Amino acid sequence: MSERSEHKRQWQIDWRLMVFSGVLLPLLMGLGFWQLDRAGQKQELLDQWQLDVLQLSWPELVERELEPGRPVTLEGRYDRNSWLLDNRTRDGVSGYEVLTVFHPIEGPSVVINRGWVQAPRTRDQLPMVEAPEGIVAIRGRLKGYPNPPVLMEASEQEQEQEQEQSWPRRVQALPGEAARRVQPDLPEAIVRLANPSEPGAFRADWQPDRMGPQTHYGYATQWFALALALVVLTVVASYRKTGANNDNDNG
Repeated sequence: MSERSEHKRQWQIDWRLMVFSGVLLPLLMGLGFWQLDRAGQKQELLDQWQLDVLQLSWPELVERELEPGRPVTLEGRYDRNSWLLDNRTRDGVSGYEVLTVFHPIEGPSVVINRGWVQAPRTRDQLPMVEAPEGIVAIRGRLKGYPNPPVLMEASEQEQEQEQEQSWPRRVQALPGEAARRVQPDLPEAIVRLANPSEPGAFRADWQPDRMGPQTHYGYATQWFALALALVVLTVVASYRKTGANNDNDNG
């Protein structure tokens, strides 16, 4: 009985631990609330984009800033010519992404990324990438042009050779300037089809946006969990055994 009372735990403040926790805890909480704020901002942006799809026409959207990720709905027809974006793989299989100009009923034309197709066995063969005829309605999201690295910019001679190629044209990249040599009214963004069920789509199984609201909520949860763990560990570490053994340990 006496031995138990000698070794009971009591609250003893360790100032070094308190200072460490006092500095780190507000930082962790601040990061958590910051992620919650980012999630709210992202959700507001997505809601606004969805509202714009219902209220704004394609010409009105083009007049605004064409932000990557913004959803769009277009009605028009596909052009007959396409670019084949080379060196694109799916599941370890080489292939192409098919880029085709689309002519909306209203507003400027735009390049549509229709998804991935497998490459034929030999390089001298190209896949069949015909587009549906007539007027179709498509949905997608805005995306930047597949620009080449700075060291791979095409020379004037290569540009001339490119213009002499037949269709479809195999390309390593498609900067906006090169696309506008074929279709001058193209805007500063392309459209990536929403899914494989869209008219003219191939394998359009794009990776989802990794920084949507749910991602920020997940990060916020992690920061708050770390803050809670810090509080629990600080409280546990502040309870120490008292008695003869503890005094000896402390010198």
